[in-house]
Amino acid sequence: MLTMNYNAMLRRNRQRKTNYRKREALLISRSCFITVRISNQNVICQVLKPSSVGDIVICSAHSRELRKYGWKGSMNNLPACYIIGFLLGKKSIEKGTNRAILYSGKHSFTSRTAAALKGLIDAGLDVPVSKDILPTEERIGGRHIAEYANILKEDLEKYNTRFSSLLKDGLQPQDYPSHFESILNRIKKGEKNDNEI
Repeated sequence: MLTMNYNAMLRRNRQRKTNYRKREALLISRSCFITVRISNQNVICQVLKPSSVGDIVICSAHSRELRKYGWKGSMNNLPACYIIGFLLGKKSIEKGTNRAILYSGKHSFTSRTAAALKGLIDAGLDVPVSKDILPTEERIGGRHIAEYANILKEDLEKYNTRFSSLLKDGLQPQDYPSHFESILNRIKKGEKNDNEI
């Protein structure tokens, strides 16, 4: 006689929200952890501390904060992810948290997640990660965007369509690397633009 076994699956596992094996290891370690969530338009990064009553947010950074520093680029590409990571790293160190680990849960590890981690590390946060998986300085600075814009400029209609949001905000895509550097320097100095929302 053939019998079928039924394995009960926890609700958050069914919904692909929690990887309980990773979560258990995280709770046992009692380490602060980093989450990076990238949507179609924004990036949110948080440093959290696990506790028995739920995770406590130590600090967080959202891509909308970049407007306060004068950022005119995309809110969820590699350069933006790096800057958000850098901003979160500064906030975390100011709050007294100098070490954390990445908790990806059910989310996959992407190059944008790696860019955010590199920003955290460059801000001074100690995050255990292999240097081989981090993006290059050229890609983080947006040089690939500037090179693509130079190639695409031969077809002006496609150029204007592809970079319409950047052009509307007053940023030439060829200037992405210099714009990235100026915003990063403003964040390092803590200079916010009071006119921005």
